[in-house]
Amino acid sequence: MAKDMFMLLDSETTIQNHVADLGIIICDRKGTIHKTLSVLVSDFWEKEDLFHDISNSIWGRKNLNTRVDNYKSMLADGRRMLASVASVNRWLAKAATEYKKPPILTAYNLVFDTDKCNKSGIILDGFDRRFCLWHTAAAKYAHTREYQQFILDAHAFNPPTRLGNMTYQTSAEIMTRFVMKNHSLEDEPHTAMEDVIGYELPILVDLAGRKKMTVDELLNGAQRRGYNWRDYQVRDHYRPK
Repeated sequence: MAKDMFMLLDSETTIQNHVADLGIIICDRKGTIHKTLSVLVSDFWEKEDLFHDISNSIWGRKNLNTRVDNYKSMLADGRRMLASVASVNRWLAKAATEYKKPPILTAYNLVFDTDKCNKSGIILDGFDRRFCLWHTAAAKYAHTREYQQFILDAHAFNPPTRLGNMTYQTSAEIMTRFVMKNHSLEDEPHTAMEDVIGYELPILVDLAGRKKMTVDELLNGAQRRGYNWRDYQVRDHYRPK
């Protein structure tokens, strides 16, 4: 039987919603990496500002120059190459035909990444089999007692909304810490390839490898219901002893 291959993708964007930093790996269920693409997209890199906002987080405007300098260092030392949208699409077209079936496309928030790729002219049409790693992981783990105890130990709760709704976290950092049983794992650096390999790949390996979810379960399980923040409300899952 042909080996199942996965294409795991992450993107970091510009303020105009185009892809600036693109990281892709093609791997098997065990996490063995067969191909990589790690590029700054020349159509947008340094032609548009990286995404930023007015917060005090990593996305704040005060961190913009630091993030740009970090990417320039990556270009200088070979961690990134500069590539056009056209060359990215050639790589994708080849990857879609290199295996018996095109790899299964996934990302931790697939809707976000595919939307930004589409707006940037990056063509993912050759990868019809796809699922959202975030939605699937949340559906698989986040209602279990083990995960909820992990959240309690980490105090990984989102601030309450103005209506008083409070949810527990299912972010990539929290999910990776859970599957790796590592509370001290640092937050994602929010650079594409580093996020893919350090954070998203361990989740995929746990689901597809250790948990041995079938292709049908991966492709259809969480998608039948979708992600709804109301399913992860603290009041529904945590009670005083």
